[in-house]
Formats: sequence, structure tokens, C-alpha cells
Amino acid sequence: MLSKTRGRLFQDEVLLVDGGLRLRPVRQLAPGRWRMTPESTENFVDLLSRCGEVPLPCYIRRGHAEQADRERYQTVYARQAGAVAAPTAGLHFTPRVFERLGQRGIPWTFVTLHVGAGTFQPIKVEDYKQHRMHAEWGQLSEDSAAAVNACKERGGRVVAVGTTTVRVLETAGQKRPPPQLQPWAGETDLFIYPPFSFRIVGGLVTNFHLPRSTLLLLVAAFAGNDLLRRAYNTAIEEAYRFYSYGDAMLIL
Repeated sequence: MLSKTRGRLFQDEVLLVDGGLRLRPVRQLAPGRWRMTPESTENFVDLLSRCGEVPLPCYIRRGHAEQADRERYQTVYARQAGAVAAPTAGLHFTPRVFERLGQRGIPWTFVTLHVGAGTFQPIKVEDYKQHRMHAEWGQLSEDSAAAVNACKERGGRVVAVGTTTVRVLETAGQKRPPPQLQPWAGETDLFIYPPFSFRIVGGLVTNFHLPRSTLLLLVAAFAGNDLLRRAYNTAIEEAYRFYSYGDAMLIL
């Protein structure tokens, strides 16, 4: 949960959130980050739905999230609650897109990564290799691992939709190198930057990312610096839209 206070938070204080929710700090995890416990027996996901708002990225500066954002800032295939940000490359996919993929004989499968607040954290150190990557929980199911393996066995290309998908697949690939990808679940703090040997992913659909971000480094590792610069120059010249609700690029 993301929230703001008007001053410094102390461990013996209680926070009152709109909707009557009371939160008590348990311990400080890092500057500006606390583990909290609600003074309620209500299911935590239900608490967040009742008292919270969709945590839109900070660059969407239009005040509070609207009710429509619960659907608008969400992929059509989302199933599990847990992320604090949408995997925005997936916002380009609609039921009609999946229908057309099926008509062309292009199969798909799904992975889970609960995108954390660290995805908004810019790289502040001079040497980006010293950046501390946030950990996020992900899962590659047995069925999805089998689908990826089947794609590779028939000579196909695995195209990841979004950097979150890349991190799940490559984390699983690091745990158990090819030829056979195995199911995986757990936390990943895999930091992908140039140079990086991709074991699973052969294509990438991704939005245009902010400078000094781990997401941009991941894309640079996949596409190469020269191609990435040309893509961004074209995007600027053609007035493409950037950020969460912006345009995407396909890199093969």
C-alpha cells in the first residue's frame, strides 16, 4: 500500500485512513517504507478495495484516481491481486487482439509478477550496476512452462509482453537453464542490464520507459544501445506517446 503523511512517521503512532481504517506501524523497512498491520479482521484485499485507490504512477498528475481507473489501469487478463502497478505493455491487449492471435495460430500463455513500488524507483547511483534492485513475487506455472518449452521445441520464438514477463521467464531460466524450462515461484531481484544473455525470451513488446530506470536498462540489454536510440529518436520525431498509456514497440 502506498500512502502519504504530513510528517515523519513513528512506530508508536496509528494512521487513520479514509474509510475508517486504522493502521499501526510494525517496523521500518527502508527510508519511507514501513510494514503496517491493520486494526481490523476484514480481509486485507477487501480493505484495500474499500479504503484505497488505484496507485497510479506519479507522472499521471491529475489528483486522485477515478473509479474508471480500476478497469482502465488493468490488463484484461489480470487474475491475481497483489501488484501495485500494471504491467503496462499488457494494456495494449484486448479480447479482439487475442481473437486475432488465435485466428493466426499464435498461442499464448500467462505468468504472474506482482509489480512492486520499486518499479518507480529511479537509478540514483552513478554506477548503475550498484543499484539495489527491488524484489517482486512471481510465478511460472507448470502449464506455462510447458507452453514455453513446446514453443522452443518446434522452433518458435517466445515473445514476452512487458519487462515484468521477461523477469519471470529469465529468472526461471537462471534457476534451471535450458533446454527444459521448469515451473517456478518465489521472489526475484534479477537486475537485467547490458550485457545479458537471454536464455528464454526471443522477442519483446514494451512501452517507452523513463531515463535512469531499470526498465530502460533491461530493454537496452535486449535491443542493444544503437537500435534503442534509433527507436526513441523515431518515437520523438513521430510524436509517439510515452509512459503507461503510451505506445509500444515490438523488438525481435
